[in-house]
Amino acid sequence: MIGVRFLTAAASALIAATPALAAPAAPAPPASEPQTAPRDAPNFLIIVADDLGWSDLGAFGGEIATPNLDALALSGVRFTGFHTAPTCSPTRSMLMSGVDNHEAGLGTMAELLGPATLGLPGYEGYLNDRVASIAELLRAGGYATLMAGKWHLGLTPEREPAARGFEHSFALLQGLSNHFGADQNEAWTKAGLAPSYRDDGKPATLPKGQYSADYFADRLIGYLDASAKAGDRRPFFAYLPFTAPHWPLQAPAETIAKYRGRYNAGYEALRAERLARQKALGLVPADAVPHSLELARPWASLSTDERAVEARKMEVYAAMVDRMDQNVGRVIAALKAQGRYDNTIILFFADNGPEGNVIEAPSPRFKVGSPDAALPPAQALGIDNSLDNIGKPTSYVGYGPGWAQANSVPSWLVKGYTTEGGIRVSAFAAGRGVTGGGRIANANLDVRDVAPTLLDYAGLRQPSQFAGHAILPHEGHSLRPVLTASADRIRSADETLGYELFFRRALRQGDWKIVLLPKPTNRYTRGGVSTGRWQLFNVASDPGETRDLAAAEPARLASLVAAYDRYAKAKGVVPLPADAEAAPAPAARP
Repeated sequence: MIGVRFLTAAASALIAATPALAAPAAPAPPASEPQTAPRDAPNFLIIVADDLGWSDLGAFGGEIATPNLDALALSGVRFTGFHTAPTCSPTRSMLMSGVDNHEAGLGTMAELLGPATLGLPGYEGYLNDRVASIAELLRAGGYATLMAGKWHLGLTPEREPAARGFEHSFALLQGLSNHFGADQNEAWTKAGLAPSYRDDGKPATLPKGQYSADYFADRLIGYLDASAKAGDRRPFFAYLPFTAPHWPLQAPAETIAKYRGRYNAGYEALRAERLARQKALGLVPADAVPHSLELARPWASLSTDERAVEARKMEVYAAMVDRMDQNVGRVIAALKAQGRYDNTIILFFADNGPEGNVIEAPSPRFKVGSPDAALPPAQALGIDNSLDNIGKPTSYVGYGPGWAQANSVPSWLVKGYTTEGGIRVSAFAAGRGVTGGGRIANANLDVRDVAPTLLDYAGLRQPSQFAGHAILPHEGHSLRPVLTASADRIRSADETLGYELFFRRALRQGDWKIVLLPKPTNRYTRGGVSTGRWQLFNVASDPGETRDLAAAEPARLASLVAAYDRYAKAKGVVPLPADAEAAPAPAARP
């Protein structure tokens, strides 16, 4: 086994001739009166993959069989600069709220709240009441709101999907679970690791033996079929957040079999293959240089037995992505059969970069009770991580830093980091009003843009109040100009976007980005990659963040650091601990 760790979040045929929607009017003040979407308002299907790598899909350079997602991406527009938070629940809070995660309640993950953050505004650990979810706003505007999949934005009845705008929902409340619904047994329950599912707000289970991606698709299709048969003429907002390909790596045996032997050459070879395809597809500059591998042993240094185990992990991971794609195909087929496909806008993206932790057993951080209590041995939970059992319901592994960095190529690092490998994700749009044909958009986009986009296309305005209290205004922009190809960007060159998680920091302005990975002197970053100082990159010419320009551009660096400080103060970001303060940038060399 690879014995190194990243410390990340514990343990994420449409045509251009389709009639375009009307251009949006000039920005209007927040609505104060009830609104109703127009009769011709489009449907929305938002699909979120969990811990997917930037290069996993075929349309983004991957070798995994993803024909359904590829067909959508190549009929629409692919985004090379779509960004999220470094981990899952902070991203989901921004998706639902349209504001920064530090304002929406997930300044850090609920599982990682500690003395420095517990009880502070914006660090509640759930989607708070300073925001209205996009589901709440669309439902108030006349939409049917439907969800099947992972929630991870609150565990209590008043914080569940049924209480935050979803008319129908089947939801996993926590961040992960056994993908086969097999962890409802006594041992897992006693260990505090039994997942919480809700079916329209009532306790439920993932049926034993059902695969998560299959069942989530089943439920969403069921909601859509029921509304179609009932003659429901309302437009719909359908939210399909898969738990695939999040660990534990598990998949149906017949899908795993498709990839046997495919990854025997190792992660360095896969990384090179994918980067070459990305360049051929025009997704990265032809001269793009990938960042060097971090904390991963060279494939050639592994023993024969170690290689076999590591290759099997990637085979299972590929099968999870494959199976997710199959289920996207089923949902699309259902929409076509219902006659709703042509009036639907589809957005697909991952919630963060690929998971780089070495994971070989459940983490106590995801316990329902005390997260710091010791867990029983893996054997007591019925876990068997032997080679022949990896991928089955009784296995529990992740695939580690080598494969994760192959899947985030050419980016630096993985989930949990504010580098591009942690926050730049595979994303595309397709459907009604999207000028497509396989177009590639290089604009700097963000998950905070999704909620404003949906309201724009729905013909609704965000109110200043919801449920009797004031709510924060959306911070993102509608993606419509990029979707319709009427503009190549939605942000001015001067606008900034800040990111922070686990005291790791970043700020983007135009093509420039600063990153601070604190020194490993606190429990949030110990064991991971750190620099202890601000670094400066031009991510347009250097997407791998390989050339630190801090010493060469001191004035630009100082300006961006000052902008980050303003962002952090405005959003209530918890300051760096004293032992992790940033060191000054190195002096320019003569």
